[in-house]
Amino acid sequence: QVQLVESGGGLVQAGGSLRLSCAASGRTLSIYAVAWFRQAPGKEREFVAATTTTGRMTSYADSVKGRFTISRDNAKNTVYLQMDSLKPEDTAVYFCAADRYGYGPGYKYGNWGQGTQVTVSS
Repeated sequence: QVQLVESGGGLVQAGGSLRLSCAASGRTLSIYAVAWFRQAPGKEREFVAATTTTGRMTSYADSVKGRFTISRDNAKNTVYLQMDSLKPEDTAVYFCAADRYGYGPGYKYGNWGQGTQVTVSS
């Protein structure tokens, strides 16, 4: 199995930017589709963005489309989530997830990281 570690979270003002990283170990990330999810306090975990193994295809939640960009560097075994124009409602714990056999917002990913907190102040 692949192990995933998220980093890059923090406190930022509304309108600011953050870049999250999802670093993999144990196996090469290049054979996994990867997604980002988030969970705000008192809410269910929700899909944010996903990318296929090569990065040629991406998918975004409507709430982040045009503001967030998912990308990957398979040579570094890392997937990124660039978050721009952040809003207070983006505040959540952000998780990356990976799976060899599926992709997309409705897919049940088999490997998860521990999450990184993102807080956007107004």
